[in-house]
Amino acid sequence: MVEEETVRDPDLAVIEAGSRTLRALSGPPSAKDDVPGRPEDPETDRALAEVEAELAQRWPETKLDPSLVRIRELMDVLGEPQRSYPSIHITGTNGKTTTARMIETLLGAFELRTGRFSSPHVQSITERISLDRRPIDPERFIETYRDLLPYVELVDSRQEHRLSFFEVLTAMAFAAFADAPVDVAVVEVGMGGEWDCTNVVDGQVAVVTPISLDHTDRLGTTEEAIAGEKSGIIKQDATVVLAQQPLDAAAVMLRRAGERDATVAREGLEFGVVSREVAVGGQLLTLRGLGGEYPDVFLPLHGEHMAHNAVVALAAVEAFFGIGATHHRTLDQDLVREAFAHVTSPGRLELVRTSPSVILDAAHNPAGAAVTAAAIAEAFDFSRLIGVVGTSAGKDVRGVLEALETVLAEVVVTGNSTHRAMDPDELAAVAVEVFGEDRVQVEPRLDDAIEAAITLAEESAEYGGAGVLVTGSVITVGEARLLLGRDR
Repeated sequence: MVEEETVRDPDLAVIEAGSRTLRALSGPPSAKDDVPGRPEDPETDRALAEVEAELAQRWPETKLDPSLVRIRELMDVLGEPQRSYPSIHITGTNGKTTTARMIETLLGAFELRTGRFSSPHVQSITERISLDRRPIDPERFIETYRDLLPYVELVDSRQEHRLSFFEVLTAMAFAAFADAPVDVAVVEVGMGGEWDCTNVVDGQVAVVTPISLDHTDRLGTTEEAIAGEKSGIIKQDATVVLAQQPLDAAAVMLRRAGERDATVAREGLEFGVVSREVAVGGQLLTLRGLGGEYPDVFLPLHGEHMAHNAVVALAAVEAFFGIGATHHRTLDQDLVREAFAHVTSPGRLELVRTSPSVILDAAHNPAGAAVTAAAIAEAFDFSRLIGVVGTSAGKDVRGVLEALETVLAEVVVTGNSTHRAMDPDELAAVAVEVFGEDRVQVEPRLDDAIEAAITLAEESAEYGGAGVLVTGSVITVGEARLLLGRDR
């Protein structure tokens, strides 16, 4: 099935064309930012924009064609770069990017050179390809694209359809990793698994984060059907690290693992979260991995779901090193603690400003919104929280809004700069049904919406306990980051 969809405007023109400075700039960032903005050098910026424009002319990543023919041919003419290093392959519905970042950080602590491919990006397309925990330099991104372009055009000429935006980016990542070279690649599926173009890697470790309903028009309308698609990343004799799953989804995964003679490690059985305590700036965990317990692990991220992401990442790295199978020991616990203490996850319950507090979270489906709501209630003591919600069309927006209703005093509905954005008036109609008319405000421009939310938060008599949550999509969060000054 092929679905038509528009692609994200690469230069975010609406945001970068003179939006006014917001009063939310009153507080400094609380941590070092690792999400790049536009290149400072004008020539590099121009060249990167040209590459983005050329990529944007291809099929967008939201247009799914269940075939690996094109990407396999491209890998063949490039000499199979994805086979020059071992890979950890990650699928699931929620938590993939955060788990990937945790895995890469843990591997780096053990002095392995890592490459990470993940999507979508928050602000810059270069985020999608990381080397040694840092987004690839714009110059290297441009060079990689130009080097691959003759081969891409060769494959284009042989196929009925040209390679897609996501297929070209995937090939660029695999080539950049081979060129570096990396010791291990951490590869996040774009959508699904079986037919996702990342599935040309031979992931010796397959990680499956929690599965729920999302992209139902492309992947299936039940958790069982979605799990069937995602189970396609399980390779012969691999190790499968399985987060807690709905029963039907788990059954599908276990059946596919059996067919591939794969070893399965299940959260709650072979590994799990032993204990967690809310701490200043995050949480303190005791994790049980495949080799034993890891006490006193500080994670500077909020929410129970982040603790579960952490233990899944830990088990994946243990499996990569053969712990639980070949070796029966823990990893160096001090290195594990050091790694987790430095994990970041931009746009995931990220506190970007204070007075009032502004939090960004990329939840875009009901399951993601539910864990966001629970994490906010646990980690933040807001007396009044105002939501800024901008979603993509075709999502279960009612489910998202219902999950957030318990923690939001009011909601400002808005849009982002892409054609994929849901019309704010249509979103408002759903929001009124969930929140009631008195709790909903419409501001079509995102900068106006954030400004309105800050004003509403400041109207609270208990000013110190007021906050703003910006959520609904990765795109909305990325544009909010730019507006709030997190682009340097």
